Amino acid sequence: MDIGGTGIKGAPVDLEHGILAEERHKVLTPHPATPAAVADGVREVVDHFGWTGPIGITFPGVITAGTARTAANVDKDWIGLDAAALLADRLGEAAAGHPVALLNDADAAGLAEMRYGAGAGRTGTVILLTFGTGIGSAVFTDGRLLPNTELGHLELHGHDAEKRASGKAKENEELSWQRWARRVQKYLAHVEMLFSPSLFVIGGGVSRKAEKFLPLIEGIRAEIVPARLQNDAGIVGAAMAAHAARAAAPPAADGSPAATGPEPGPPARPPAGPPPADRAPRSAADSAVGWPDAGR
Repeated sequence: MDIGGTGIKGAPVDLEHGILAEERHKVLTPHPATPAAVADGVREVVDHFGWTGPIGITFPGVITAGTARTAANVDKDWIGLDAAALLADRLGEAAAGHPVALLNDADAAGLAEMRYGAGAGRTGTVILLTFGTGIGSAVFTDGRLLPNTELGHLELHGHDAEKRASGKAKENEELSWQRWARRVQKYLAHVEMLFSPSLFVIGGGVSRKAEKFLPLIEGIRAEIVPARLQNDAGIVGAAMAAHAARAAAPPAADGSPAATGPEPGPPARPPAGPPPADRAPRSAADSAVGWPDAGR
């Protein structure tokens, strides 16, 4: 499940190959995007598939130990809420007895890209940036995730960066690809100055049109590539987090170990191409660090 500022989408995932097992289903994010209204949307998507089992859910903000710390593109009532508990309660029987894993949306996309996509096998510092309603970020060093970086909120020329360079900013201001690419270039240069990555992976909905703007970006030392999983990366990463949570579950009441076999649900469709290199999945860890400006 992937909660975004404009849509709530999800699908069962084939974790062997990092692909959706069924065509994703999407509902519009309610406005205002209050916790109760969004939870209803999540339940609607899960019910569409008749799913019961572990569920991973992404959230557009900082998540620590299941609690939302920021809410840039959803209602501020999320801030300080035990969002994982709320969603698990709303999902009811669909998640009964199974883990509900909640993590930052860009972190989920980054986990998927590092295992199955453009970051697979890459060492050094890799930064995934998702351009959509806002700008999400996931930072990896030698394959290990630094959770909840939220680099879309860096100040750039006196503005919150995502207010100037997000996909939504391009749409709202009716910017040409060239003008928008210039803004993205300035943002990437700022991030590069701070982190010196070897690779930028550009994700989010705009990654489907990478050929229209990536060739226009100049002066960045790091390699820049589009996300291979494109807008499905968040859903795949959420499923990875749910699988990791399931594997870490305590033994059942009768003393038997937690199940670690194939996930329940419909059978996966065969992959379109050769399977990716075999790499062990990485779990999504919560950061113990909060956010000094939670109301932003």
